[in-house]
Amino acid sequence: MKDKLTIIIPCKNEKDNIYECIGLIAKQVGFDGTKVIIADTSDTAESLEWVYKTQLHFRNKLDIRIIEGGFPAKARLEGSKLVDTPYILFLDADIMLFNKFVLLECLGYQTDLVTVPFQTEKGFNWIFRLFDIQQRISNWIGTPFAVGGFQLWKTEAYWKTGGYDETHLFAEDYWVSQKAEVMKIHKTKGVWTSARRFKNKGFFYMAWLTIKCYFNRNNSEFFKKSHNYWN
Repeated sequence: MKDKLTIIIPCKNEKDNIYECIGLIAKQVGFDGTKVIIADTSDTAESLEWVYKTQLHFRNKLDIRIIEGGFPAKARLEGSKLVDTPYILFLDADIMLFNKFVLLECLGYQTDLVTVPFQTEKGFNWIFRLFDIQQRISNWIGTPFAVGGFQLWKTEAYWKTGGYDETHLFAEDYWVSQKAEVMKIHKTKGVWTSARRFKNKGFFYMAWLTIKCYFNRNNSEFFKKSHNYWN
């Protein structure tokens, strides 16, 4: 599978998240030797230490490369320029693949774009289940939304969208994924992520921004503003 897939992970000050994330990638069945590109822009000594420790500890299982990152859109774009495999997985550093077969399962669809539902911390799963419904509706009406935390693309289909726009500071994942001709949602309970964004911003702020994204889906300028998302 190392000749089929390249994994790109934007990273900034993720500390031990990046270590755990890649440790679980290393346990994926059938993916020994897979290229993993960490697009890093960490600026703390502790986080930088974790990035290089990760590369060192898993070098016998994965081909880990570190490049300069930036905001997620730029980090993903720069990583994607280095891909020569037929599939790309954009994965966030706080996404944990506890299902050891999930990459094999998702590649089995052989379609333009595949994403997955997420599990999260106690008390926040209901938000993600609401998002699952919204995601299915979006897919049905022709504007697919795959969270940038897990986007498995056919490389050819990804570049057909134009790829990530490095000038986008917000919802860059929606801008790209809505252009996919076909998106599949792979049902699994084996993918976990942090609820930190909802803890920080709250449900109603995130829901309101989701609505605004839909109505601005063809307005690139809207996505060039951060909308206080990173504050």
